[in-house]
This record gives sequence, structure tokens and C-alpha cells, in this order.
Amino acid sequence: MPPKGRIVVKEIYCKGCELCVSACPQGVLALAPDRINSKGYHPAELIEQGCTGCGVCTVVCPEAAIVVYREVKARSQSGA
Repeated sequence: MPPKGRIVVKEIYCKGCELCVSACPQGVLALAPDRINSKGYHPAELIEQGCTGCGVCTVVCPEAAIVVYREVKARSQSGA
């Protein structure tokens, strides 16, 4: 099963450049068609499940507007 992740876009900083959308290997990012931030841009958002938390979107974002969270699975401890 692939890793799971999610992103949080700080909409106030997003300028809608679409670099994150182009760079997302899973293709799960797009600009929000129905929202505009205070600077007049359509911010990026997750459009479907499938984010792996790879962090590529964070690396390419020139405004540092994206925070990535990746699910960490607990490791089982062996008794012997």
C-alpha cells in the first residue's frame, strides 16, 4: 500500500503559479476554481485522494505556501 499524506496550503501566500500542480507526481493538485484569496489568486488545493506526502509541491513552491504531512505507521515491536 502506498504511503498517505496530505497538504495544507497557506492560501494568503499562494499566488496561483501552478508549479505545484505541474510537479505533483500523483496529479492530485489543482487551482481552486471557486475560491480567490485576498490577493486575487486561485489557491492550490487537493482535488482527490492519492497524496503520498512526497513533498515535491513544497520544494517547488516559490512562496513556501505548502506544508506537507505524511502518515507515519507505528512499527510493531517483537517480543523476542
